[in-house]
Amino acid sequence: MSEVIANGKNIAAKLPCSIEEFLVAQNLLPRSVVVEHNGEAVAPSEFSRRQLNAGDRLEIVKIVAGG
Repeated sequence: MSEVIANGKNIAAKLPCSIEEFLVAQNLLPRSVVVEHNGEAVAPSEFSRRQLNAGDRLEIVKIVAGG
């Protein structure tokens, strides 16, 4: 197990893995979040292809719908 930094917190993860795999492991639906990886916005279509490595930084924001 290695760690990535997600929203400022160290999170243990099986690395390397995709952003999508990381989100699912954190009980987050990939279609319900916006992700920045090492300072770069990532399109949801890239979640399954973008690999995470130890020490990478993620900012994850949940999308909230309502009126």
